[in-house]
Amino acid sequence: MFDLLVIGGLGVDVRVRVPAIPLPAADSVTVDPIELRIGNTGSGLALAAHALGLRVAVVDVLGADPAGDVVRAALARAGVHAVLGDAPAGTRRSVNMVDPAGRRMSLYDPRPWRGPAPFTAAELATLVRDSAHVHLSIMDWVPPLLPALRAGLADGAVLSTDLHDWDGENAYHRPFAEAADLVFVSGVRLGAGSAALAAALAPRTVLVTHGADGADLHAGDGGPTRVPAAEAPAPVVDTNGAGDAFAAGVIAARLRGAPTAAAAAYGARVAAAACTHDGMEYPAGLLPRP
Repeated sequence: MFDLLVIGGLGVDVRVRVPAIPLPAADSVTVDPIELRIGNTGSGLALAAHALGLRVAVVDVLGADPAGDVVRAALARAGVHAVLGDAPAGTRRSVNMVDPAGRRMSLYDPRPWRGPAPFTAAELATLVRDSAHVHLSIMDWVPPLLPALRAGLADGAVLSTDLHDWDGENAYHRPFAEAADLVFVSGVRLGAGSAALAAALAPRTVLVTHGADGADLHAGDGGPTRVPAAEAPAPVVDTNGAGDAFAAGVIAARLRGAPTAAAAAYGARVAAAACTHDGMEYPAGLLPRP
């Protein structure tokens, strides 16, 4: 039995510390050591949830390449159960530029999937049925499996997804939103349209995140509930993965019986603590327990 099953979203980050974002115009800039390490959204959620004490499994594809080896090793160190298929195009990767304040800009190489889904519904059925919460990363191999994943949930289990910087219009994201019970989405492209999107997705619970400005919780009738950002307990060094840590905190608190508003407030504390650590492999005791 798993508390959380994460479907998709594994990859590596090439982390580069830069003097400013955007970079100054120059032929070259000397930077601190450039590191290759586990990254991307599914990794961030799985590792943060594991650090919060959840029993976590992850399903995805990785390349037979050095980047994939980095991911496999990190999951093994954490003790996250991994069901992995082969990605002929190689492992997804991002170049994350991080400025001195911890802000980041990501250049994402998705390594698009070609052909039939790498797993059948039957292959995932036991994992889905034995998970209290299933989270969907918006990977390109997942949509054909959405009906089966939804139908395979155990009684009382919750399906969530993170739509990242969706503008509310791109058709690619909509099947994930419609399959989910709980939707995380960045407000960066929604602007004043956040409330309209949440209304369109009702009765789903929608959390619109605004980075350092907190989040808005849309649940049921009435206006949104403001979720203030939490104060970081130490200097911010890396905001990459903060949204994934927020989602992990929300999921962990809900699984432990907290109302969604309280779970979101706890998620904000988890995200703030995650920003004080360089990378997604969180040391014991860094992320706050409820």
